[in-house]
Amino acid sequence: MLKPGATIGILGGGQLARMLALAAARLGLRCHVFAPEKDSCAFQVTPLSTRAPYEDERALMRFAASVDVITYEFENVPAKTAALLAARKPVLPDPTVLEITQDRLIEKNFIAELGIPTAPYAPVHSASQLAAAIGKVGLPAVLKTRQFGYDGKGQAKIAKAGDPAAAWRSLREQPCILEGFIDFEREVSMVAARSADGKVECFDVTENEHRDGILKISRVPAKVSEPVAAEARRIATRIAKAFGYVGVLAVEMFVVKSGRARTLLVNEIAPRVHNSGHWTIDGATVSQFEQHIRAIAGLPLAKPLRLGRVEMTNLIGAEVNEAAQWLTVPGASLHLYGKGEARPGRKMAHVTRVWPAR
Repeated sequence: MLKPGATIGILGGGQLARMLALAAARLGLRCHVFAPEKDSCAFQVTPLSTRAPYEDERALMRFAASVDVITYEFENVPAKTAALLAARKPVLPDPTVLEITQDRLIEKNFIAELGIPTAPYAPVHSASQLAAAIGKVGLPAVLKTRQFGYDGKGQAKIAKAGDPAAAWRSLREQPCILEGFIDFEREVSMVAARSADGKVECFDVTENEHRDGILKISRVPAKVSEPVAAEARRIATRIAKAFGYVGVLAVEMFVVKSGRARTLLVNEIAPRVHNSGHWTIDGATVSQFEQHIRAIAGLPLAKPLRLGRVEMTNLIGAEVNEAAQWLTVPGASLHLYGKGEARPGRKMAHVTRVWPAR
């Protein structure tokens, strides 16, 4: 168990690292952020930072020597970097989780081996394999690169009468996975935390609305039945236990209608705090960020209690220029990330609105 004054190392310097550092400070813990980008917004909230490439072994060793435990804010940190650091200090979640979740095909196989339903899928490493995958999965479908895809990047939809070869060329003929198109009723996510002693705590099921492949709005509670919510908790718990996970993870799922029944299909696993859990900062008795810090620091997990109906809205690109209007809205909390250029598709801030329960 980390004592106040201990230091947590964070790989990655974006808004998730920023919010983790702020949560750690509340618990009397310091953070040291390691990131290659000079304008990393997490650097603004902690005096301890290292700017260096993830491949710089000397910088990594100095970083490891300065901290007590290491975590990461996003899954595209090189698994080799995490493994190198793990030989010096505890890295949580374990680097093997990165190896699985960085590859969409390996991740899907992992989920399927647990007996958890997913969309139909098949590997695509060549033109002939693409044809075979379409024969197995059918069209319409989504072709995704196996690695380095987020916020709609690295994906190409193939319509029923579309051009599969053109879709593959648009992804530079990289190793891919073809996933069958799901006619879902709604998209939901389950953010859960697991401690080293195996205890799991789940936040409420969150309903998510995406625009242009990027999360725009999250709403809690999701419009799902209690049996569906219970199944979402069961799925997230099973995945966390199978990983031997320590920290917060998110499981993105589709709610599919089958007659009068509703079932869940897992879309992706995010081995980290997640955009769809931002509502917890203002809308719950403990945030996903504090819960993650508690887990990796060996502190007791909290039992999350939602404070009412909650809606989180991402401010993307130039939308941040109108952010001040939210300061006058009752029940709204504005979180600016301190980023520079408001590029299209870039998450610049979020707003949480809470309608307290009566």
